[in-house]
Amino acid sequence: MTHALDIFEKMDQYGPEKVLAVSDPKTGMKGVLVIDNTARGPGKGGCRMSPTLSIDEMARLARAMTWKWAIVDFKYGGAKAGICNDPRSPHKEEIIRAFVKALQKYIPSEYVFGLDMGLNESDAAIVVDECNDISASMGTPPELGGIPYDQLGAAGFGAKESARIALEMRNSDLKNTTVSIQGFGALGNAAASFLSEAGATIVAVSTVEGVLHNQNGLDIPRLVELYKIYGDSAVYNYNGGKILGLGEELLLDADVLILGAIQDVLHQGNADMVKADIIIEGANMPTTKEAEEILFSKGKLIVPDIVANAGGVIAAAIGMDARNSCMRPEPDIVYDLISCKMEQNVTRVIEEAVSKNIKTREAAMGIARERVVKAMQFRGNKQIRL
Repeated sequence: MTHALDIFEKMDQYGPEKVLAVSDPKTGMKGVLVIDNTARGPGKGGCRMSPTLSIDEMARLARAMTWKWAIVDFKYGGAKAGICNDPRSPHKEEIIRAFVKALQKYIPSEYVFGLDMGLNESDAAIVVDECNDISASMGTPPELGGIPYDQLGAAGFGAKESARIALEMRNSDLKNTTVSIQGFGALGNAAASFLSEAGATIVAVSTVEGVLHNQNGLDIPRLVELYKIYGDSAVYNYNGGKILGLGEELLLDADVLILGAIQDVLHQGNADMVKADIIIEGANMPTTKEAEEILFSKGKLIVPDIVANAGGVIAAAIGMDARNSCMRPEPDIVYDLISCKMEQNVTRVIEEAVSKNIKTREAAMGIARERVVKAMQFRGNKQIRL
């Protein structure tokens, strides 16, 4: 993990408020909790487990959560946790228990545990057991009161709504739209399904194994079933399209490009070749600053990540509110709230970007910063300014 002192260079007027690095010699556990900004409410963000984590990475992700909660306008602040160990370790439970025990003073009073890369429902149950508190973690199994919102494909539904709204603001609709999707994991899989059901033509999807392309459209329900069987190799078992090289899905002839994989996939070297008019950033930070400049100059419309992938954040807010309740919101309520919030946020960001002739990311960040600053000023810090 990055040396804790390195974080000093990243600190600014917004945070982070706390950086808690913990370890346990007995289990070999090494972990960190970054509480970035709680002006709008308690810190909330998932916990990931990977042997290659860094404190800097956690700080960046915690800051991203600060902006995401602000842009969807829920009363939570940004935070992120990480355990720097292999999630395949046979001692995973002991490592998680050691991590939670070291941070028990802060869970769940200042940070509610959540699932991210490398962690699952069983791990959330361990957190609840270690804290002896049902409200200590999100993502627990249903028998422990967990709400399986991840099965609703909330993030993918949010990406679909982002595309719908952006198209409507350009006088088009999903039924007359072709879409290329990078990544067929949880977000891409769900986004493809929702878009296909709405009448869009999915011309390409990619996994780490390759790119499946058919300009006449892919049978998404069949591909989803194949993915359940073959995983990332499903693209080779589809038998109804061409297999292209990784990265080619970004440059295909499509109206909408959904980025649902890793960061920095659009960069100075390929941005000028993107044909899609609308880019939906379902992944975190998939477009470099240089690529944004190029796309902006070409008149492309980007729905930035802190707006486009907020579906999961909105569903998490519902789950947070329902943790200690015997009432469980129906799926339709979750979808309706995501639609409502996405309509408000995507519309406002695009309108503001157009009226000021600025990039959509600048517009989104301006809105998020304004909300955080107002909360910080209200809390009593008069030195904070935009």
